[in-house]
Amino acid sequence: MKKNDLVMPVVKWVGGKRQLLPEIEKYIPSYYSTYYEPFVGGGAVLFHLQPRKAVINDINEELMNLYQVIKDNVDELIEDLKRHKNEEGYYYKIRELDRDIKKYKSLSPIERASRIHYLNKTCYNGLFRVNSQGQFNTPFGRYKNPNIVNEETLRAVSKYFNSADITFKCCDFEEAVKGAEKDSFVYFDPPYDPINDTSSFTGYDKGGFDREEQKRLKRLCDKLNEEGIKFLLSNSKTEFILELYKDYRIKIVQANRVINSKGNKRGAVDEVLVMNYE
Repeated sequence: MKKNDLVMPVVKWVGGKRQLLPEIEKYIPSYYSTYYEPFVGGGAVLFHLQPRKAVINDINEELMNLYQVIKDNVDELIEDLKRHKNEEGYYYKIRELDRDIKKYKSLSPIERASRIHYLNKTCYNGLFRVNSQGQFNTPFGRYKNPNIVNEETLRAVSKYFNSADITFKCCDFEEAVKGAEKDSFVYFDPPYDPINDTSSFTGYDKGGFDREEQKRLKRLCDKLNEEGIKFLLSNSKTEFILELYKDYRIKIVQANRVINSKGNKRGAVDEVLVMNYE
């Protein structure tokens, strides 16, 4: 299957991997039967590799619903996106929809996908963030001309989703890799271990992701390693992560972080790629 350059992330995502792809690509195994990505997020690595068979997962229900709708109902999604306005009052009206659970549940999957795509394109700095109730809470972004409809990319991604064998999941990361076999390849891009006390951002989902979760993820990596399944993991270069994965091959790479609510926190930072193969 020939790769399509138009297949790329449709949403902005905290920790997105687009500018790290040249580094990550160096360490992708030359062969694997099924690609697993338990924290798919914006999908930069998935869309760059375009594997023929993949299992993608994210705990964020809105995101996974968006991907399912792009696959099944891209025409209807594009039509619905065209009705949205880049206006502050309208933005907050759409953002508030998830405050009334009963009303929100009455929205169709297409309407929910359209809402989250619109909010992502018009919110402040593309920051997908929810509060402890799981409600989207990023303020309006004041962009002059945001690409709300994004038609070319949506159609290209839809075509890829329909031409490949892709399973969509919305569950815990351990559950997401069940069924992985020896020639599978797993790429983990979890919420990062914070490099300091003020940099912690786990607001992709109301559940959060703390150091106990990082340890649970490490135990899953150990299990995959024992089963002979190759994994690659991205994380921040902290003493905690370096110590946690000291028995594996670690490569330090530089990433430019462009999505952060504080402008002075954006810039080059050291990250790690951890793998269980040479």
